[in-house]
Amino acid sequence: MNNPNTKIADLPYNRTRQAREAETMLDHLTDDFDDNPAAMAYFYDLFRRAYCHGESLERQGVRVGTTCIHAPEELIYAMGATPVRLCNGSYHYDQVGADFMPAKSCAMVKASLGMLSSETAIPKVGKLDLIVNPTTCDQKKKASGMMAGMGHTVYDLELPPAKESEQSREYWRRSVRDFALRLRQLTGKKLSRKNLMAAMARTGRAQAAFRTLHNFRRQTPSLVLGKDVFLVTNAYFFDDIERWTEAVEKLNAELAQREKDGFCAAQKKAPRILFTGSPPIFPNLKLPLLIEEAGGVVVADETCSANRMLYDMTAVDEWLVNDMVDSLADKYLKPCTCPIFTNNDDRRRRLVELARSFAVDGVVYQAFAGCQVYEMEQRSVAETLRKEGIPMLYVETDYSPDDMGQLSTRIEAFLESIKTRKRQRA
Repeated sequence: MNNPNTKIADLPYNRTRQAREAETMLDHLTDDFDDNPAAMAYFYDLFRRAYCHGESLERQGVRVGTTCIHAPEELIYAMGATPVRLCNGSYHYDQVGADFMPAKSCAMVKASLGMLSSETAIPKVGKLDLIVNPTTCDQKKKASGMMAGMGHTVYDLELPPAKESEQSREYWRRSVRDFALRLRQLTGKKLSRKNLMAAMARTGRAQAAFRTLHNFRRQTPSLVLGKDVFLVTNAYFFDDIERWTEAVEKLNAELAQREKDGFCAAQKKAPRILFTGSPPIFPNLKLPLLIEEAGGVVVADETCSANRMLYDMTAVDEWLVNDMVDSLADKYLKPCTCPIFTNNDDRRRRLVELARSFAVDGVVYQAFAGCQVYEMEQRSVAETLRKEGIPMLYVETDYSPDDMGQLSTRIEAFLESIKTRKRQRA
């Protein structure tokens, strides 16, 4: 029996709550499904080492934590630093954050701050030299002061509330230029055409590997399950970019062979689901997991933990430093479909486009309780999809496992309604 006086810090790492939570999810992902791709072993092992065994991650040079995909990682790499995304999906850290945050706060913000305040944070990324915090939603804006109060050095990367006007785009370009200057102060390294081009080549190769994986998901029947794709993209948060890219390229080669062999990762008539809304972040992959345990397959997503993170490439007109920085700024703003912007017709168009090109049967929309932008936008998204004849299931949830039974019932009913609809059409 455990000694009630034993401190958390004294426990073997694999017996801590956060490690057990991660191990439970990994066991579901690996053991409850047949025919997992052999190339996924790299990612399963990576998460076990980092989240279950508490192994430290190799990092070179300055470490820059990021709280959102709007932080231009090419600039960080160009300055000889390493970006580490700090978004966290642990219910354990959600509970830690709940000790000092309002009860109605977004689970992701609570968990991220809970992790940053913990002495046993996972994954172990070492001391952060800087945290860049894009000012997206109100909760992340206020989180900046909380992180500073924990002793972290925080840089607020200011976003405009809209993206359509030239004024908002110029405001954002100036924000990105100022961020480049802050990185120069931090690293002592000057931004040059050569080092920025090299950084863009590194991220460009990773994006190309992701786009290939993304396109394999179009196939019918499915070659890979969504639960594996979410794990792959979550690994990008903290893995070495070269190792990650090579592992994805190996996975793509295996999927190409699966396509030649006529392999089916799910039943041929499995409902094809588009996932959108609040991002699935390990170990909180419960909703995609429930969808695929119930017989559906997540074939596409519109989230900032997967598709929105790596899909868009940088278009450069002039290969001069200032023009390259402005092109990076445009890449992180113009195509973004985050609901923080006042007008978000782009997101609705993107969802319809994904639904059509991936032959989607239905959409599952996840909103974390307390995430107001996703909660407020779901009605307009539902109306757009209704006009297109695409059914949508709206799920408000958080990181707690307590609603698993209720969610399972709702998802099973939604998938069954899709099957009935398809039978009636046939």
